[in-house]
Amino acid sequence: MTKIAITGACGHMGRVIAGLIAERGDCAVSAGIDKFGEKYADFEVYKSVFDMPEKPGVIIDFSHPSALPDLLNYCKINSVPLVIGTTGYSDEEKAQITAASSQIPVFFTFNMSLGINLLAELAKKAVQVLGGQFDIEIVEKHHNRKKDAPSGTAIMLAEAINEELNNSKHYVYDRHSVRRPRDKDEIGMHSVRGGTIVGEHDIIFAGHDEVITLSHSAQSREVFAVGAVNAAVFLSGKPAGMYAMSDLIV
Repeated sequence: MTKIAITGACGHMGRVIAGLIAERGDCAVSAGIDKFGEKYADFEVYKSVFDMPEKPGVIIDFSHPSALPDLLNYCKINSVPLVIGTTGYSDEEKAQITAASSQIPVFFTFNMSLGINLLAELAKKAVQVLGGQFDIEIVEKHHNRKKDAPSGTAIMLAEAINEELNNSKHYVYDRHSVRRPRDKDEIGMHSVRGGTIVGEHDIIFAGHDEVITLSHSAQSREVFAVGAVNAAVFLSGKPAGMYAMSDLIV
């Protein structure tokens, strides 16, 4: 039985995760951490990760980048594995996460959906077959409250593709200010914001007289919660290191 603490426990994702864990037999919520929250289920909710009276087996984080320093410190001091579902980290914060993985197991991905990570693997396979013969464009769509663009997931997909191409591509985010034909070494990145779209990602491979599109559409945030809980159970008992959804797909 994996004992899981949830940071951001009173947010939407935290509540969804708590509900999913309650339906499983291989894990349970030991505590919630939420700076602004109150108890709403059969586990206590604490203001700080350091307020927890018992050490959890794993922490799932869906809070805010500002919580990262305390979270990493707690996990390193207590040797607690960490699943990070929060997005919007700076390069410096990402470096801190990477550094922490030398001391504790860290599961970090831009998207917890199994389907999105399968999409990344399929895109890499497509690149192996198509080589540099097709232009590559990525289109992502999200709800009108999302602040960052392009999405972390779109960046993750672009980087997965670029690695297969020996990092020979550069990313283009805005075409309206440049009047010239498309560079063959570009990966175009396009963002759409509107309504309540949970998350849609299209990878377009456009060649001579044919187009191949790989797509993923999330119908609810529950798909990310399922991935996070699976990651927490997977991470329990693992040695220090950086883990990602590709470790679950293999």
